[in-house]
Amino acid sequence: MAAGSEYSRAIRAAAAIFMIALTAVAAQISFPIPGTSVPFTLQPMIVIMSGAVLGSRLGAGSQFAYLMLGIAGLPVFAASPLLPQGAARLLGPTGGYLMVYPVAAFVTGLLAERGLMRRMSTSIASMLAGVAVIYAGGLSWLAGAHLGTLSLAVAAGAAPFLAADIFKAVLAAAIVRRRRD
Repeated sequence: MAAGSEYSRAIRAAAAIFMIALTAVAAQISFPIPGTSVPFTLQPMIVIMSGAVLGSRLGAGSQFAYLMLGIAGLPVFAASPLLPQGAARLLGPTGGYLMVYPVAAFVTGLLAERGLMRRMSTSIASMLAGVAVIYAGGLSWLAGAHLGTLSLAVAAGAAPFLAADIFKAVLAAAIVRRRRD
């Protein structure tokens, strides 16, 4: 094996570890929202950026590793008044959002690999696709396991966050585009 490919692997591994750590830090920037058990965090922005920066497979892998650290009990998930850190967090109201992080990173990464990060408009669309995956997983879990209806889930798990998540997707697109230029 050539030294260059070993160096490249080391760089990619370090980048994945960095995205795992960044996701954990973004979870700690958490604010409770009145009327919902879903907090505001910066995680969605980091999740979609991990796919765009690392690519589909490594981005998904970094988010899967983040989940495994949380399941193991490390304090990487956002603060919760309901559940302690650990595997039980995936059964709580935010479990659906968390469980689809690898899928959201994969989708965003796949779109990036197909060249959609070349223009700002398609970069934003790619990031919004990742956010849509997070919403789909989170809202379906929230409706099915906790609130009983999709309309209640949307009111508690999407409506308070939608504008901020669109802004985070646009910001993520701008950051990734700046990195690529």
